[in-house]
Amino acid sequence: MNKQVYHITEEDSGKRLDKLMVEITDGYSRSQIKTWFDKDHISVNGNIVKQNYKCQPNDEITWKVPEVEPLQLEPKNIPLDIVYEDNDIVVVNKKSGMVVHPSAGHRDNTLVHALLYHCQDLSGINGVERPGIVHRLDKDTSGLLVVAKNDRAHIGLAEQLKDRKIERHYQAIVHGDIPHDYGTVEAPIGRSEKNRQLMDVTEKGKPAVTHFEVLERLHGKFTVVKCKLETGRTHQIRVHMKYIGFPIVGDPKYGPRKTIDVDGQALHAYRLAFDHPITGEPIAIEVDLPEKFQQVLDNIRKSY
Repeated sequence: MNKQVYHITEEDSGKRLDKLMVEITDGYSRSQIKTWFDKDHISVNGNIVKQNYKCQPNDEITWKVPEVEPLQLEPKNIPLDIVYEDNDIVVVNKKSGMVVHPSAGHRDNTLVHALLYHCQDLSGINGVERPGIVHRLDKDTSGLLVVAKNDRAHIGLAEQLKDRKIERHYQAIVHGDIPHDYGTVEAPIGRSEKNRQLMDVTEKGKPAVTHFEVLERLHGKFTVVKCKLETGRTHQIRVHMKYIGFPIVGDPKYGPRKTIDVDGQALHAYRLAFDHPITGEPIAIEVDLPEKFQQVLDNIRKSY
């Protein structure tokens, strides 16, 4: 195990230890850090403490980073739409319906399984089940995703995400006629108190900001919008558009019961811009709307 030490400053004083650990261990997820607590890999002044320990000036935090477990996922020869690749990163245009990484209920045929077959080497920072995964897209959201092939690239991309330097643009079709051409939704998102399987705008949530621009209004019943994420909360665009009264067409979780059947939400991540995590070179990639999305759009234009 790799042992690391950090000394608490006046600025850090009073912070919860688990939240501080996320700040000082760039690239490691909250769930990963939680496993370190569960396995007593984190101590303060030589003592094992709880996650909610309030840090004090001059405290010495020591933690052990476990060695990356050998990958146990079986690579699968699943077709991928690779739009950019080099020795450090790969950018994929993910199709709707594909789960990004293994999770409860989705153990096989994920994007990770396909990536392991395609390039073998992926960063180990997010562990056995999420190698290379820096950010995610929902199962039924299509579009661009950047994946890290090594830990150095992963940390570099994670830092850009944390500093809000990665541009993520989406296109969506929403119910209703949005009256203004531009808007910003700034509302905290957290787990719904009524249904723990859903996210919701809640005072207890984390800050979330979505900018949107109207691209086309369709017969007063639908609006095509372009959305730009400033933060990246779970289901952020879907929750924010519902919150302002314009849920995404086809959204099974946050949309109306009577909606157009598009086999998932009409949401596509069409543009991704960031600095290469190793060379610093600016990279900007755009892809067209998927055929299924375009067909829904064309049908609305003709039918209403």
